[in-house]
Amino acid sequence: MKNFSNKKFLVTGGAGFLGSFVIQKLLDKGVSQRNIFVLRSKDLDLRKWENCVKAVKNQDIIIHLAAVVGGIGYNQKIPGQMFYDNLLMGTQLMEAARQTGVEKFVAIGTICAYPKFAPIPFAETSLWHGYPEETNAPYGLAKKMLLVQAQAYRQQYGFNAIYLLPVNLYGPGDNFNPQSSHVIPALIKKVADAKKTGQKHIDVWGTGKASREFLYVEDCAEGIVLATEKYDKPEPVNLGANREIKIRDLVKTICKLTSFKGKVRWDKTKPDGQPRRMVDATLARKEFGFKAKTDFEKGLKKTINWYVKS
Repeated sequence: MKNFSNKKFLVTGGAGFLGSFVIQKLLDKGVSQRNIFVLRSKDLDLRKWENCVKAVKNQDIIIHLAAVVGGIGYNQKIPGQMFYDNLLMGTQLMEAARQTGVEKFVAIGTICAYPKFAPIPFAETSLWHGYPEETNAPYGLAKKMLLVQAQAYRQQYGFNAIYLLPVNLYGPGDNFNPQSSHVIPALIKKVADAKKTGQKHIDVWGTGKASREFLYVEDCAEGIVLATEKYDKPEPVNLGANREIKIRDLVKTICKLTSFKGKVRWDKTKPDGQPRRMVDATLARKEFGFKAKTDFEKGLKKTINWYVKS
């Protein structure tokens, strides 16, 4: 994209976990702070149409990160809200952007959009070959509609909207609230709290047999900014680290890095979620030169240190 650093950017969810890293990457690219508009949900509720119109005014590029997100328990608790809020925010914002003549819209999807039993690693071409895993399908499908919208708008209006699919993120600044956190922060908190209180065990959901892929938040931010600058095609693109880890091994690693010697008790009455998750990230490398750089254990250590100090 020509004159990338002179464009005006709206980053929804820009004050959040991923958003703060995306802002930093834009600044690193030479974008001026005054040309980055950070939108917080408390300032403008994007479920209201008039707020979406207000938000996109005078912007060149929109990076839509804002979402209602959480782990399995949170998804099971508020599936209706997950569907409605995420669908409405994205759909209205993209329509407002199109009507206003915004140059580019970067929609951030989710790994939860993939079918429950998609072949491993998930290739972008298998996105429609089945229904998502039930515990987070409402969220996954709401975010998946942004891909349908992006492709439809490109076809009818020539609107430049792209769609990225990051895997589970982790890193400093993550959400450690036990009611809504994802697996890595939830486990770090459990282990750190057990150490602090002298507990001899921790309880973990599921069997530990499910696998996940994790991408360090700063790497993800780098991928988003590279795609914003260089990618202009209708096909969705995965952002991942090309490695998979079983939850059982993840727990062992966190216990090792925190020197927790207690017992791990698996609560098999609780769901594992999707059996396996790992994406094929070759398209991102081919199209805009993205490759994850952060070593998993080093990234985990940084995340643990951040939590312990915060």
